[in-house]
Amino acid sequence: MQGMFADKNLHRFQKLRHLLLILPILVTACISPVQYGDIPHADYVADDRCRPGVQPAEVMVDKPYFVVTSRLPDCRTDRVALLNQRSEIVRYGRFGAPQEMEITNAKGKEKLREVIPFALNNEQQWWDDLAAAAVKRDGRILLYVHGFKETFFTSARDSAQISRLSGLDIPVVHYSWPSQGEFLKYAADETNMYYNERQFRSFLAKLAQQPWTKEIILVAHSLGGRLVIPAIEFVDRNSSNADSSNISNIILASPDIDRQDFERDIVETVLTMRRVNNDRRITVYVSAKDRALGLSYNFHGYPRLGRPDCFNPFEAASLRDQGYPERCYAAKTKYDTEPEKSGLTIIDTTAISRGQTGHSDYLRSGPACSDFAAVVNRTENRAGKRKASRLLHVFELVPDPDIAETDDVAECRRNPE
Repeated sequence: MQGMFADKNLHRFQKLRHLLLILPILVTACISPVQYGDIPHADYVADDRCRPGVQPAEVMVDKPYFVVTSRLPDCRTDRVALLNQRSEIVRYGRFGAPQEMEITNAKGKEKLREVIPFALNNEQQWWDDLAAAAVKRDGRILLYVHGFKETFFTSARDSAQISRLSGLDIPVVHYSWPSQGEFLKYAADETNMYYNERQFRSFLAKLAQQPWTKEIILVAHSLGGRLVIPAIEFVDRNSSNADSSNISNIILASPDIDRQDFERDIVETVLTMRRVNNDRRITVYVSAKDRALGLSYNFHGYPRLGRPDCFNPFEAASLRDQGYPERCYAAKTKYDTEPEKSGLTIIDTTAISRGQTGHSDYLRSGPACSDFAAVVNRTENRAGKRKASRLLHVFELVPDPDIAETDDVAECRRNPE
């Protein structure tokens, strides 16, 4: 027995020693500043490619998706790229679904690589093209805001997947802010997200106030949710009922938002009675297996909206005593309305979570993808795949017992057609 305890203590000591050895490396990586780079930023944007004039329509034929970005562009070569650095200027562009292309590297060798067709666009032409596309589709637009640890390539790829998954033939607009694309750059991403608040809210206000914008389906993932909610509040405060209730279908996927802050303020801002009666609603996807938001909880000290951790130990004990899972959610809106008009719906994807982090179920798990597509299309009440929970506004997605194995790739439309 003593030998067993000695072995356990030795194992714990070794784990602690290993942690102490790597801790300085992790801390340095997390708190190190963003590197400016070896090239003056003015050199990246000196070429006229960064200030495009009106272009022929054929230039955009293979680029059906719209992008607004505060990333610094690199216009030094024929293929304009969007970097992970900040830009003080918001730029407009178009992009297409990922394609495989032969790329020549520095050593002159060609390698097959997946790339995003992309071109910067003249701002006025961009707005004119978006207006024309929206008018053809009854004024409906899908706006996507990405989250933490994304590059332009990864987030644009997700935008294209969302378009395929939804099945809606409407304009897709992708807002790309300068996430660093690295796991250990969370603090820098959070800083850049806050730096983008003014830029994003100005864009959202202009989009919502266009006479041809009848409905905005706004999808935000992870840290992007923290950029989106204050922007909607801003638009609501500075516009009439007619030109902001068109931001009507808000979807927060794995939102990295302080849960208590959200439930305290949301009823008095984004989900006021007037907005809900005008058919605005918020759908939140959460998972207890979301490791990324588990780390964010530890980092910030309070539970995140996208993960149902119980901050109150007495509430957790009460749930346990009643035979319920220890999962706590944002409270339902406080005003007295029917459930279908409450404005807030929470979908728990814990049972069907996918991936190493469980942070993108809405694009990785077949059942979650199907539910997400139904929410985008406002057909979720006919989907019939949700399981009721102890709370009227919270539903669970569970595996279908009649299906041995879900084809997540096919159901989530992961691959371009």
